[in-house]
Amino acid sequence: MDDGLADLLHRVVLMIGESARRRTEDTDGLTYSQLRLLGTVEDIQPATQHQLAQAMAVSDPAISRALKPLEAAGYVQVVTDPDHARRRLVTITETGRKVFHNSGKPLVEELRKHLVASGFPYERYLQDTNQLAELLKPRAGS
Repeated sequence: MDDGLADLLHRVVLMIGESARRRTEDTDGLTYSQLRLLGTVEDIQPATQHQLAQAMAVSDPAISRALKPLEAAGYVQVVTDPDHARRRLVTITETGRKVFHNSGKPLVEELRKHLVASGFPYERYLQDTNQLAELLKPRAGS
C-alpha cells in the first residue's frame, strides 16, 4: 500500500475514533456501547439475546443488562419468542432507529470534511460506492 494512502487512512481512523467519543455526549446520554448495540439489533433483528451477544463478542448476561435501559427508554422492544418460551427476541423501535441514525449524521459530515481537506476524492468515491451497491443488489427473480 502507498505510504501516503496508509498515512491518510491512519489519520482518518484516528479522527473517526475521536469524533465518535465526542458524539456520545450528544446522543440522549447513550454510551458508545449502547449505540453499537442499537446498530447491531437493527442489523440482525429480530435477534435473540444470545445472537446479539455473539455478534458483539460479549456475554449473554452483559447483553441482558445492556438491553434493560434501552428497553425502558423505548429504543428496543424485547418480547418472548412465541416458538420458544425461554427465548427473548429483540427488535429496534422507530425511536431507537432515529436516535441511532441521528448519532451518526454529524460524524459522516465531519468525516467528509476531513477527507476533502486532505485531498481525498470523496464525491467520486461516494458515487463509485453507490454504483457498486446498485450493481450488487439482488434482482427480482434472480
